[in-house]
Amino acid sequence: MDSSIDKVNERELIAKITRHIVPFVMVLYTVAYVDRSVIGFAKLEMGADVGLSDTAYGLGAGLFFLGYFLFEVPSNWVMPRVGARTWFTRILVTWGAVTMLTALTHNAAMFYVLRFLLGVAEAGFYPGVLFYLTLWFPQRHRTKATGTFVLAQTIAFLIMSPLAGWMLGLDWFGLRGWHWMFLLCGGVAVLAAVPTLIWLRDTPRKAPWISEAEAGWIERELARDRRELGQVETKHPLQALGSKYVWGFALLFFPSTVGIYGLSFWVPSVVKEFSTSDVALGWLSTIPYVFGTIGIIVVSRWASRFKENWIPLALVFAGSAVGLALAGAMASPALELAAMSLAAFCLYSISGIFWPLPSRYLVGATAAVGIAFVNSFGNIGGFVGPYAVGAVSDATGSPRNGMYFLAGVVLLGVVGTLLLKGRWGGKNPAQAVHPARGETEAVAAEVLPRNAA
Repeated sequence: MDSSIDKVNERELIAKITRHIVPFVMVLYTVAYVDRSVIGFAKLEMGADVGLSDTAYGLGAGLFFLGYFLFEVPSNWVMPRVGARTWFTRILVTWGAVTMLTALTHNAAMFYVLRFLLGVAEAGFYPGVLFYLTLWFPQRHRTKATGTFVLAQTIAFLIMSPLAGWMLGLDWFGLRGWHWMFLLCGGVAVLAAVPTLIWLRDTPRKAPWISEAEAGWIERELARDRRELGQVETKHPLQALGSKYVWGFALLFFPSTVGIYGLSFWVPSVVKEFSTSDVALGWLSTIPYVFGTIGIIVVSRWASRFKENWIPLALVFAGSAVGLALAGAMASPALELAAMSLAAFCLYSISGIFWPLPSRYLVGATAAVGIAFVNSFGNIGGFVGPYAVGAVSDATGSPRNGMYFLAGVVLLGVVGTLLLKGRWGGKNPAQAVHPARGETEAVAAEVLPRNAA
């Protein structure tokens, strides 16, 4: 077949896949991100009503990630067996229900339990989507696809911040604004399970909008990636937990989540210094996430010009550390918000250029488990960030001082990126690190379209 025709068909097919899949999973992750992060706004009323100190709030906010860590690998081990559509539907129903139950919180112990259960319920969704994208997009298209998907992180805050300001002012049927935040946000997640079950398809072969020839092209390109990149697959998916690739990327992802969640959970508290109006609070809180959205778009497209994403990743880690350090140094709330916006620009762009790197090294069910572990281990930072900033806030009287801690952790991401680049960058992944025991090179034969002439 003529190569120019292949190229034109490739663009059209990738555009079609993107239209059918990426916006939908973005909406779902937006809902997920709202449900896990709405606690930052609810704290402004909930803390006084329930009697939560900053340290207790930080602990409860972080316990979400403990549940997430413990159950993410089991969740992604199950997902390929039951299919993404069924598993994502289950996740939506359970996390929505737990979010709604959080409206019943009346003491710190209940708050801790429900936050932990929310992490258990949502575990597997984000890495599940990342793995799901690898079933549809060849390696060369994943940076843009992943970068577009992770826009949901900042879009969630752009949507949530003004709505949260409005919901904080609700006083219906004897319930306070923070009660309504949990009820409404959780209810949306439960309702979203219905279109998920109807719209998503597990693989290209099961999608009615993908032709036989297109499904065959996707399979051949994914097989080519496995050959050319030397991707590895273990005999048993759980053996991925012994892979140096998995542990290396897990440690590298950790600093970014410390920075993101340490920053995002405390933005409303900083912005509160500008105004006592709940509506104004909501709108001002969107500012860092506007810059975060711009960062994701700009950086993911810039990084797609690189054969590998190591240098872009090191640079955005460095920019994140500078922004967080400046946030801690600024005495003026306005200047602190500006520094937080710089930090958000860099921090939120990390995911879009980080995740295509692990998918260069892992494939199949090994990728599902490996990506889940990288994400779950990295998200321990979601516990460390809020808790550390909360403890520093209680000890010093200001959450700004916690920004120095966050900056130091994020700076480790620069060091880690450069170390891994020197070890693995520019090499065939099969030669970069010896596979863990039991791993075999996943060189699959090209799969021809069914009923091909």
